[in-house]
Amino acid sequence: MDKNYYTIGMAGHIDHGKTTLTKALTSVDTDRLKAEKERSISIEPGFAPLYHDDEMEISVVDVPGHERFIRQMIAGVAGIDFVVLVVAADEGVMPQTKEHLDILALLGVTEGMVVLSKSSRVDKELRDMAREEVLQELEGTVFEDSDVLLVDSITGEGIQELRQKLIMALKDTAPRRIRGDFRLPIDQVFTIKGQGTVVRGTVFEGSLNTGEEITILPQRIHTRAKQIQSHNRKEFSAFAGQRAAINLSRVDYKELKRGNVLVSSTHFSVTDTIDVNLVVLDGLVHPLKQRMPVVVHTGTSEVMGRLIFFDRNTLTNKTDPILCQIRLDESVVAKRGDRFIIRRPSPTETIGGGWIIHPNGGKYKFGEETIAFLQAEKKDTPKERLLRLLEQYKCVEDSMILNDLSISHEDLDELLNGDLKWIKLPQSKITHMNIVEECMNDMEKALRRFHGEYPLLKGMNSGELKQTFRTYTSELADYVIELKSWKQDGGLLSLEGFIPHLPPEWEKRCQQVLTFLQSDGTKVKSMNDYFQQAGIPERWRSDFYHFFIQEKKIVPLDDEKSYSYQVFMEAVANLKENTGKKFDLSEAKEILGVSRKYMIPFLERLDKDGLTLRMDDQRKWIEEGFKG
Repeated sequence: MDKNYYTIGMAGHIDHGKTTLTKALTSVDTDRLKAEKERSISIEPGFAPLYHDDEMEISVVDVPGHERFIRQMIAGVAGIDFVVLVVAADEGVMPQTKEHLDILALLGVTEGMVVLSKSSRVDKELRDMAREEVLQELEGTVFEDSDVLLVDSITGEGIQELRQKLIMALKDTAPRRIRGDFRLPIDQVFTIKGQGTVVRGTVFEGSLNTGEEITILPQRIHTRAKQIQSHNRKEFSAFAGQRAAINLSRVDYKELKRGNVLVSSTHFSVTDTIDVNLVVLDGLVHPLKQRMPVVVHTGTSEVMGRLIFFDRNTLTNKTDPILCQIRLDESVVAKRGDRFIIRRPSPTETIGGGWIIHPNGGKYKFGEETIAFLQAEKKDTPKERLLRLLEQYKCVEDSMILNDLSISHEDLDELLNGDLKWIKLPQSKITHMNIVEECMNDMEKALRRFHGEYPLLKGMNSGELKQTFRTYTSELADYVIELKSWKQDGGLLSLEGFIPHLPPEWEKRCQQVLTFLQSDGTKVKSMNDYFQQAGIPERWRSDFYHFFIQEKKIVPLDDEKSYSYQVFMEAVANLKENTGKKFDLSEAKEILGVSRKYMIPFLERLDKDGLTLRMDDQRKWIEEGFKG
């Protein structure tokens, strides 16, 4: 898609000719409301097409100039790429000219030019004086080096020159981001009979095709783009920078309002707490105080909120940008880097604005530690912010990354493909080799500690090991276990080279137990008697007993008696050699020469180990049974 889309904003004081100039440039009267025509003032932003060809399309938004309609003005200029500051030649710079300039600067608008309108009302000398006054007023602003054109919308003076200069200026202006997810802040909602709900807005980023499923935030209403228009032309798609009207399916227009946002992805943040970089305007009439109420404008939304400072409680004069937080009364849709304006609700006054550092602010303590954290968040690259996120969560889903970092799927793919140390795990989870190595080291230390504490055991249960480090997700732990290739035996993990062993101080006495057991053959005493005979305290007996079983030193017959492993295997071989395919208890007693006290548990052990199958009073040998 080679075509670029732009929106120009007409800004300036009331009655300086913005609407008339827009009409002269576009042949469209943007004052469409009855009240606007009756009062000859703009109340709502008006939109008109200026130019389009195969390479570019330019729209114009005419914003209200009256101080009572600043909120509408802010909503109108939220998505502009270029601004025309209109100043009447017979009046010069006025209060709303200055306020519009402040708002544009806070919104990050850096491209524009100045137009002296109504030039036919003044002679050449007054024109020159007006031009000098405007240039003087614009020193220190984004307009100080811009062109100043003289125009008259009634006589047509300068209109064609202005139109051509606008087209040429935008040819050299970087277009908005078409790649990535679609976002359109709504500035108008209405209904058309037979068509249903229609919303209008300027596409902030991404693109949308007719028929695509989309979501309305913050309500999370799912809908579909039935039809797309741009300046009354039916389009198949809408692109970043373009003015678009979208006919929505399955939505009642009464559910929507200005400030809602159409998106094509789930990663956009719906938030009521934003961490911000706040720039305060010169000449504050009233001081800013901790937790003071403010009106917050971002995108096309307007909500109440409270300022939260972390390094002061009062501000009386303009200072360097302030790192602070705004807690909102209603949720808004926001991304890192989005611009915002704050105004005092009463008496009304534009206080300042800036950009959003983090759309999902947390609960922070007052003090330098929080300021240092916000300073790092402000400066960090997406990679650095992702690494900080992983420091906290170790392993995160890609949807959380998109939301937290305010980046698109394409941005994330580019980030991950640019460094081989990023690891993609199951369930769409992401981590980094640094975290993998950290997890590996922690687990290895845990296994080494376990072997030291429990040298008799083959290893640590893998579930228990993962439970020990719940900060690492199951997917990450499984990845580390597989990567490290530790020894695994029936769900038990052990370090390479580890062999279960008796504690050196008990090795001799345990050998005595086994010797006593071996010498008693098939007529054994209880295991406790052997442990006691060897002088092994009761608290160690269970551990040593299970170790003997694990290492095939003994074979338990019942809860008390066991055979030495060698004696047991010899007895099995003897019995099998001297019986047929089937045998009974009496036959077995006679062959092995032991009483029922030993014979019954011995035969039950054969059954349990799969060597024999009991059939009424007889047992049948199983050829594929336990091999020993």
